[in-house]
Amino acid sequence: MKAVEVKNLYFKYNKEWILENINFILNDKEFLAIIGPNGGGKTTLLKLILGFLKPNKGEIKIYGKFPKQARKIIGYVPQHISFSIDIPITVFDIVLQGRLKKGKFFYSKIDKQKATEVLEKLHIYYLKDKRIKDLSGGERQKVLIARALVSEPKLLIMDEPTSAIDPRGQTEILDLIESLNVTRIVVSHDIKILLRKVDKIAYIHKKAIFHEGPKLNIPKDKHFCEIELINFLKDENCGI
Repeated sequence: MKAVEVKNLYFKYNKEWILENINFILNDKEFLAIIGPNGGGKTTLLKLILGFLKPNKGEIKIYGKFPKQARKIIGYVPQHISFSIDIPITVFDIVLQGRLKKGKFFYSKIDKQKATEVLEKLHIYYLKDKRIKDLSGGERQKVLIARALVSEPKLLIMDEPTSAIDPRGQTEILDLIESLNVTRIVVSHDIKILLRKVDKIAYIHKKAIFHEGPKLNIPKDKHFCEIELINFLKDENCGI
């Protein structure tokens, strides 16, 4: 089943083309990693898939629907949180926000049950009564992922989910993303995401190069720096 289908996509800010002729298909439950330089169009592509922006040319379908029609089945974890961490709100309340819908003002027993289930699944139920400002960067990011998952999305989109997190927290977040049983699109500036079991990779710099995820088979506890990874990928002729 096609989860995301992008055809002949073009987008420009003012007179400058940011994305040109982007084409790809992501199937149900697949994991797409998007890498590339700053300003290359990665976040813009996410905004187009989410329906926040409209393409100048081309078409995007999410499980057969246009992005605005598909928002109910998309979970989104932005690069920057949309609220102040100084607000006295608990982890459980933040996760519950993922159950809010237009015209809905109260949480049901089912909403609270779903929030509990997601927190337990992500092994962070013990944080439920803590305030968001008291969490580490990695814990905070897990909470935001829980908020996205509690809406039971078919597609989960994450923009730089490991930025500003310590190495241990980064590993935990990547372990979590890898384990999820939904279609995933993750933008990352850290090419170590390619050490994960990604199904497809996109290198975005105005245009796009797509290829299958490399079969690295590297132990997670083994040091493997970016230079080694780049050399490996060159040997694999992956196109980056």
